[in-house]
Amino acid sequence: MMPQTDKKNMIIAIVISAAIIFGWQFFYELPKAEKLRAAQEAQQAELAQQQAAAGNTTTTTGATSGATAGTTGALAPGDTAVNQQVPREIALTQSPRIAIDASKIKGSVALKGGRIDDLVLKNYRDTIEPNSPNVVLLTPTNSLHGYIAETGWVAAAGIVTPTAETVWSTTGTTLTRETPLTLTWDNGAGLVFTRKISVDDGYMFKVEDSVANNGGATVALAPYSRVVRFGLPPSPSQTYVLHEGPMGVFDGTLNEEKYGTVKDQAIDAEGAEPKSMNFTSTGGWVGISDKYWLVAQVAPADAKLTARYLYEPKFDSYQADYTGEMRDVAAGGGSTSFAHQIFAGAKEVSLLEHYRDNLNIPLFERAVDFGWFFFLTKPLHAFLDWIVRYIGNMGVAILLLTVCVKAVMFPLANKSYASMSKMKALQPQMAALKEQYGEDKARFQQEMMALYKKEKVNPAAGCLPIVVQIPVFYALYKVLYVTIDMRQAPFFGWIHDLSMPDPTTFLNLFGLIPWEPALYLHTPVLGTLIHFLSIGVWPLIMGFTMWAQMRLNPTPPDPVQAKMFAIMPFIFTFMLGTMPAGLVIYWAWNNTLSIAQQKYIMYRQEKAKTKPAKA
Repeated sequence: MMPQTDKKNMIIAIVISAAIIFGWQFFYELPKAEKLRAAQEAQQAELAQQQAAAGNTTTTTGATSGATAGTTGALAPGDTAVNQQVPREIALTQSPRIAIDASKIKGSVALKGGRIDDLVLKNYRDTIEPNSPNVVLLTPTNSLHGYIAETGWVAAAGIVTPTAETVWSTTGTTLTRETPLTLTWDNGAGLVFTRKISVDDGYMFKVEDSVANNGGATVALAPYSRVVRFGLPPSPSQTYVLHEGPMGVFDGTLNEEKYGTVKDQAIDAEGAEPKSMNFTSTGGWVGISDKYWLVAQVAPADAKLTARYLYEPKFDSYQADYTGEMRDVAAGGGSTSFAHQIFAGAKEVSLLEHYRDNLNIPLFERAVDFGWFFFLTKPLHAFLDWIVRYIGNMGVAILLLTVCVKAVMFPLANKSYASMSKMKALQPQMAALKEQYGEDKARFQQEMMALYKKEKVNPAAGCLPIVVQIPVFYALYKVLYVTIDMRQAPFFGWIHDLSMPDPTTFLNLFGLIPWEPALYLHTPVLGTLIHFLSIGVWPLIMGFTMWAQMRLNPTPPDPVQAKMFAIMPFIFTFMLGTMPAGLVIYWAWNNTLSIAQQKYIMYRQEKAKTKPAKA
């Protein structure tokens, strides 16, 4: 049996932990998100003013003679600087382009730089509105939230290689599944660079870079590929549950780093070379991950490479790249080539698994943050995906999955609820003992132990089954939170997007009062308070089911513990009020099933007590 003091300490620890989480979200994360949003709006307004003042014109830096070894920093030589940002539509006009039109993506390849810096996802929109813009994934460096993917070559000083200002030649008109794009550029000193880009029916580009040396001297070149993001994502998740930022797989090991960690590696001293996080590997992949999107470059399985995560303070940019080994290209017609692959799209688990198996990309599906319990999370996701294919509604699939999980965990839960029911039945006797020996804690504990022994009740029997279930339910929580399946998936009634909080709020009596609290969310202080108090119908249902379930449990003999248990449903109601509706519905449904299971066990126990003994 757990000592009374330990029980009290455990409950205090739970409540304090919940209070810390709530306080962190309310007093730190929400104001931080508000400041970030305000800064972004101010930056956009400033750009608009600059555009109007300049008559929609912009300038770029001059071209340099060529890239050299070690110059694959945040900006390639000759690239447009961040302080020259213009609206995305203007930035797209500052380079000749070849359109991309594939099954799931559209956009263009910039002939200036030969990079992929314009990519839009055809199957995903910003909001649930049918006329909402499609999700923009990649955008030029000199536009707001610049985000690019490119490949190239680095060489020794004096060898001219393509730069960000290099304008490539092509005979193609559109990059499609059936029509690859071939770019060429002659450096005028004997080196002819060719870049063949193809795209499949998903989100994978294949970029074959080759060099022919028609000069009179051998040259040494190394291939590189990189993803560069300027600034943080427009809407970072800001939660420890989900990884966003640089990640990769090196020698079969998954590595994830937060933006802040990579930034801390940089040297702030002016003129100093920023420090990077370096890795060596044979094969593998490296990129930058968002909650639902991924941009990553994949090296051939047998290629030896050096990978990096890098933050460039001068440009506020994050970079994930790899560089292959140096190779000699013989004079008089020698050549070399390197085949990169670039994934840029949605983190659809089945598609990532397809690439893992068919393109030999190790742990590629782990770009989805399945967490420590991935061995539970992945099967749960696969089962949920199977249910959705037959049901067609993600919300209903969540309910059915919860039923299945509860059924599997039924034997363990049975032991837990049976123990709780027995403990609840002993409440009157425990209260009497407390009244009799309340001042003598040692005697009270002794009498309690005697009571447990007499009634054949083990208080600890209700704890172990719950501990065993925790990883399973955490894994289910991860499935519902991190996978793209729930994004913009409708349920019934007013829930049109299970990945967003319940849109109703009791602040306007769920729409009965002609006042829209959301209009004041961006108001300092008041907006934070409204955000905290915007509790919808489903969070209230969840809170009620949690309260009802706790009413079935035995009341702790300690009044302090009893009060702590009593306020827990209210704490969790506010904590989950801003969580995705799908998670709240799952929690409410899980509580309801637990209540039904516990009531059934209590009914069976009462029936067993009243059943007459056999003669």
